[in-house]
Formats: sequence, C-alpha cells, structure tokens
Amino acid sequence: MTDNTSDDVSHAPSLTLVGLGDMGTALARAWLAAGYSVTVWNRTPGRSRALVAAGARPAASAAAAVAANTLVVTCLLDDASVGAALEGVDLTGKDLVDVTTGTPAEARERAAWAAARGARFLSGGIMAVPPMAGIPEAGGYVLYSGSAELFETHRAALAVPFAARFVGTDAGYAALQDVALLSAMYGMFAGVTHAFALVRGEREIPLKEFAPLLSGWLTAMAASIEQTAEHLHSGDYGSGVVSSMAMQVAGIKTFVGTAHEQGVSPELLTPYFDLMKRLVDDGRGAESAAGIVDLLTPGEGR
Repeated sequence: MTDNTSDDVSHAPSLTLVGLGDMGTALARAWLAAGYSVTVWNRTPGRSRALVAAGARPAASAAAAVAANTLVVTCLLDDASVGAALEGVDLTGKDLVDVTTGTPAEARERAAWAAARGARFLSGGIMAVPPMAGIPEAGGYVLYSGSAELFETHRAALAVPFAARFVGTDAGYAALQDVALLSAMYGMFAGVTHAFALVRGEREIPLKEFAPLLSGWLTAMAASIEQTAEHLHSGDYGSGVVSSMAMQVAGIKTFVGTAHEQGVSPELLTPYFDLMKRLVDDGRGAESAAGIVDLLTPGEGR
C-alpha cells in the first residue's frame, strides 16, 4: 500500500514527532535517514538542535507541530505527558500514533479522547531500545493497536524505525502485550541475576566463561513457552510433562540451600517457589508450571 503521510505529494513524505527523548530522537533520525520530512517539537527546545541540524523542521509549539502534518507521533514520558502536550491542540482530521509507554486502560482512554477530538488513534508498544532504530537486522519491532485504517494508511512510515505489527483494534492490546513481554524479560533478568550471584565468588568459575553457559541454557529452555501456551489453550496441563510440579518442588530445598551456602539471598526465587508449592498443595503435582497461571488469574482457569 502506498504511504500517504505527506500532505503534499510533490514533496517527501512527512510526519510530526512530539517528544525528543532518547527514543524519540532515534525515531526521528531513522525517518530522516529514510528521506522523510520530519517536523519536531519538544517541551525543552534545546533537545531539537541536533535533529534540526540533520534536517528536521522545528516547530515553535506543539500546536504548530501538529498542524504541519496529518501523521502525528507522540513519544513522551507517560500518558499524562501526552495529554499535557496536546491540551487545547486541534486534532481534527489528524492521525495520532502514540508510542509512549503506558497501561492498556490509558491507551483505551487516550483512544476515546482522540476520537472525541476528531482524530484517528493508534497505540504502540516499542519492543526495542533506541540504538536498534533504523536497523532491521537488529530485530526491533513495535506492536500497534487501535485504528486498523490508520495503520494501513501509514504502514510504510511506521515500519521505517522498527518493524510494525498490528495486534488488534482494541487500543489497549499493544500496551498489554508490551507489558507482558517486558514482564517476562524482567523475570528472566531476576533469574540471571541470581545465577551470577551464586557463582561470582568462585575464582575458578570466570563469569565471562559462565555467561555463554547461562545464555545457552536459557535459549534451550525457551522451548517450554510453546508447551505452556498449548497447555493453557487445551486445559490439559499434564500432557507431555517431563518435569512435574511435584518433582520440581522436591528440588526447592537444594536451590535454597545452595543459595545460603553461597551467602546469597534467595529472595528473587522464593515468590515463584511459593506458588509452585501452592499448586502441589492443591493436588496438582503431576501438572506443568502452566497451572501457576491459574493461581495468578483466579476465576479464569480451566
């Protein structure tokens, strides 16, 4: 589909970017490098100097920035910042794409807010860090939800900094999946942190040699994600289980004991261990860890 972000087909495709933090700046640079005309505005004027030197067009106000183009992208600190930046700004006929990190409820409320002001709305969850912008092989992508028509209209522009994935017309879905993915990341970080804490005091276990063992093991264990999804989908949590909850709970004392022997607090692991024990206490020791999802979502289990 032809991208029609330009308000004048005789010129380069254009868009407006509101918010020039690290991510906003990275987005702007990617669009500029791809030949887009980018109008920028930031509450702190000095943040735009380097981008203006690179070819961006500065706007004197948020209202002027929004007026310059049909496609308006906001990348700010939080949802409240979006509301503050666009307060009183005429959004009639605009296509507002908000890639500010927020909650699903905030995205849905912002979609209704935009619609009441005559704008189409798309919420985005960026699954990347700024240095990945404009580098397809880096693997970064943005989850988008809200107006399907807006997404199709501006698909080409949205795919410039990062791959663009539409995940539904519910404006909250991008934020929900963004937070879900990041939550899994932090869980992984917790395990990695505990692992390094266990071995860091051992001179004959160089951390740089232990690191590839750790990353390789986590990569191998990632296969369990698909099984968890299948168990939750089917409701059969015992199918194909090779390491039952009962078996895993029996090993908890080893993990906690080793932590104490190494002088390491087990506090990053014990909340999960407690849930494992609850599942076994409920008579579900033959099942996989998928049952823990039931414990976290009362009333929505099988």
